[in-house]
Amino acid sequence: MTNPRADRVKDVAKLAGRPVRLKRRQFLVEGPQAVREALRAHRDCLLAGGTAVIAEIYASLECLKRYPEMLDLAEDPTSRLHIRVASELVLEAMTDTVSPQGIVAVCNYVDVPLHEVLASRPKLIAVMCQVRDPGNAGTVLRAADAAGADAVIFTSSSVDVYNPKSVRSTVGSLFHLPVVVGAEVSALVDQCKRAGLAVLAADGYGHLNLDDLQDESAARSFEQEVPESALELESPTVWLFGNEAQGLSEDELMLADHRVAVPVYGSAESLNLGTAATVCLYASARAQRR
Repeated sequence: MTNPRADRVKDVAKLAGRPVRLKRRQFLVEGPQAVREALRAHRDCLLAGGTAVIAEIYASLECLKRYPEMLDLAEDPTSRLHIRVASELVLEAMTDTVSPQGIVAVCNYVDVPLHEVLASRPKLIAVMCQVRDPGNAGTVLRAADAAGADAVIFTSSSVDVYNPKSVRSTVGSLFHLPVVVGAEVSALVDQCKRAGLAVLAADGYGHLNLDDLQDESAARSFEQEVPESALELESPTVWLFGNEAQGLSEDELMLADHRVAVPVYGSAESLNLGTAATVCLYASARAQRR
């Protein structure tokens, strides 16, 4: 493919807009790492009898020479895919990035319903409440993946996880764990509580200190005597993370079982969303794995 004005190119480029994504239930994935993870998820899903993750792939010859495993994954008999060779101008016209990364995949939506997540008896879930920045959303999702979380939930007031910038920020983690979108926070908290999960709000003014909770958890793991705690960090947990500027609203805070603060020992006013989420998720993950 060499014509950046071709109808097929324009058709792919339209997926940068949310209305078209919602109508087609498809989104764009750019770059070798993210497309590689999409290919693996596509193959695994088909092997398990599920539906296809990838609909189309476009790549430059240079990219395919540099990453020959892309062809191997795509041409695996299970995958039933064919990579269309495209020029750099075509790839640039398909995406909203200034410098295309040599490969673009059109993927089908991968989100799952909340009841499916809860039926798997999860131990750690991250919920994004009114998170508006796509880069931050992708960063938190990637942190949840790294911490071994069982799912990530986007409330209806949060950014679209399929926004191209969000997808790029996950660097492939979007295909590693279940993602729920469009949830209403009060309903999801109620369902999580009924499923036996403690709901924790990440709040700079929280009455519980994350360091203290980690110390108590470690003491329990060594069968040491500790004061009776209102919260055991090793319990199945849902973390609520709020808006980048305002944090969680008072209504959202009221839904949580406990408000937990990450201590700040230096002079910084607070931690940014991605850092705070990473610290909280890793604290729970470590406690649960002791």
